[in-house]
Amino acid sequence: MAVALDRFAVPGEPPPFSDQTLIDVRAGRATVLGDERGVAVVRDGELELVVGLEERGRGLGTALVTQALALGGGAAPAAGSAPRRAWAHGDHPAARALATRFGWTPVRTLLQLRAPIPAVAPDVSVPDGYSVIAFRAEDPADEADWLALNAAAFAHHPEQGRMTLDDLRAREADGWFSAEDLLLLRDPSGSLAGSCWLKVEGGIGEFYAVAVRPDLQGQGLGGVLMRAGTARLTGRGLEAAALYVEGDNEPALALYRRSGFVQHAIDVQYAAA
Repeated sequence: MAVALDRFAVPGEPPPFSDQTLIDVRAGRATVLGDERGVAVVRDGELELVVGLEERGRGLGTALVTQALALGGGAAPAAGSAPRRAWAHGDHPAARALATRFGWTPVRTLLQLRAPIPAVAPDVSVPDGYSVIAFRAEDPADEADWLALNAAAFAHHPEQGRMTLDDLRAREADGWFSAEDLLLLRDPSGSLAGSCWLKVEGGIGEFYAVAVRPDLQGQGLGGVLMRAGTARLTGRGLEAAALYVEGDNEPALALYRRSGFVQHAIDVQYAAA
């Protein structure tokens, strides 16, 4: 029986599954375990798990992890398609206890930052010859340009830099997507220099992905994109702006702090010994 993953969203808690996980589940690229009481999703060697509020504290999380680790015919994390990593969105104490029980240790942190949206849009001046325009949804040229930029800017990122055309189009088909909220910064030659992708959902305006072409990094274009994104969010009645950043990415953290962002939540990735 298929389980609706969105039924596990709890107000005030981080979403239990990433956007890419939801896309992979819909595309049949993930293994889904459990039922309406709780669900574990395994994809690409990674585990995400949620237990319904009314079922917490009854051992269901332990049972789901045990079942996930048995995938592939074995009982250890190295067996077949069993996961080697797991995300704890919000790093809840119960998730930390579960990781400790199975001998998993934290290896990565992802910070969610938030900032108030100004009442007046900031000035969005761009360097001479540059322009900021909206993405054209399902336009092959814009899609190819954006995917190339994304792959180059996030070449060392374990998830973002691997986005494919199918992944991009799956997001274009999501209810929250708006082409007007994907801003493209083009240089004087017309080549894509950077982009600022906004995700507006649930009263929050998220800087979903901000990218600058590697050969142009360090020239202030990240700040231009942040101001352009903020201007796009201004006046829409949103509660706050948000973004995710690696906990050890000091240059990005410095940029976002200068833009008024402070830590709101933390996701922790655990790995098997």
